[in-house]
Amino acid sequence: MSIKFAIIKERKNPPDRRVVFSPEKLAEARTQFPEAIFKVESSDIRIFPDQDYKALGFEVTDDVSDCDVFLGVKEVPMDALIPNKKYFFFSHTIKKQPYNRKLLQAMLEKNIEMYDHETIVKKSGARLIGFGRYAGLVGAYNAFRALGLRDELYELPKVETLADLDAVKAELDKITLPNFKIVLTGTGKVAQGAKEILDHLEIKEISDALYLTSKFTEPVYCMADVMEYSVRKDGKVGRKQEFYKDPTGYKSNFMPYAKESDVFIAGHFYGNNAPYLFTREDAKQAEFKINLVADISCDVDGPVASTLRASTIADPFYGYDAKTEKEVAYNAKEAITVMAVDNLPCELPNDASKGFGDMFLESVIPAFFNNDERGILKRARITENGKLTERFSYLQDYVDGK
Repeated sequence: MSIKFAIIKERKNPPDRRVVFSPEKLAEARTQFPEAIFKVESSDIRIFPDQDYKALGFEVTDDVSDCDVFLGVKEVPMDALIPNKKYFFFSHTIKKQPYNRKLLQAMLEKNIEMYDHETIVKKSGARLIGFGRYAGLVGAYNAFRALGLRDELYELPKVETLADLDAVKAELDKITLPNFKIVLTGTGKVAQGAKEILDHLEIKEISDALYLTSKFTEPVYCMADVMEYSVRKDGKVGRKQEFYKDPTGYKSNFMPYAKESDVFIAGHFYGNNAPYLFTREDAKQAEFKINLVADISCDVDGPVASTLRASTIADPFYGYDAKTEKEVAYNAKEAITVMAVDNLPCELPNDASKGFGDMFLESVIPAFFNNDERGILKRARITENGKLTERFSYLQDYVDGK
């Protein structure tokens, strides 16, 4: 039996140029799964023009309502949702985000079977799909762009003006960096993306122990894992799995890094109830040395005290005055320069879309044709038959508006 998939037009503002499948990757999917039919909804903003899909023999049309499964990136506006269909996109509802409650209610009312890219996970709970690597790449580049502008050292162009990742790396080859220390938090896809930029710049990676105790004559960085910047309150040895399950018995141990670092790149995942990395009080301390924060994780008013708000691709930098706890100009004297763009992969739509399609073809499309043998669809399904699935029943009070 054939299944019809639609690559849908992105309708959210500001426009997002990314797509689940590039034309080449879609052609690969068609070859691998001859029983799948792929249609493309016409779009004037997508990074790959309609013509590129047509050239490979795909039907590009304004009407995809005869399809079964709809593949998008960002939230679909409620009035564009077609009842009784299956949808994949980032719904931003699983943490009970208040601004999308109505969207989840609408999907239940329209009997939509909803799958969120964030809920496509392995048995272990590890995510299979995402733009994390690209957020890390662009976020780290933006940190160096901010540094060059603020300290008038060099000028880097915005990522969105560059063709692809190779062009981004070529720009970095032109700059000379001062002697400074960078702490990078996290070990997942985001942190690995940021690390790719640091390694491309040939900044030396050193161990935590050395980083916290030594001075250097060249730029250096260290990657701090959650068990290095968090410790148990009772002084016993902490365990990562225990921390992820329930972090309430832990406190931050980030201050030793803050005393030694000039730049902080935040690439960690922040869970509910986890200790803040640094607070507004911490940032007031005389020995707090960080003067530039690239907060890729971007949890507003959360674990990174200087992140007062998300910034935008158009206007990515602002300053945080630790004394007054207020926003100031990004290059104000004594301020911490902040980069907290929350949609970084949008700056690199070509590479990000290609990378996304690789993961989606490997993990998701096969599940439709192998009876979901790995349980991928079952785990990812948020709504079915007008109700929340068991796995997501915790969202019921959110749906009810309680």
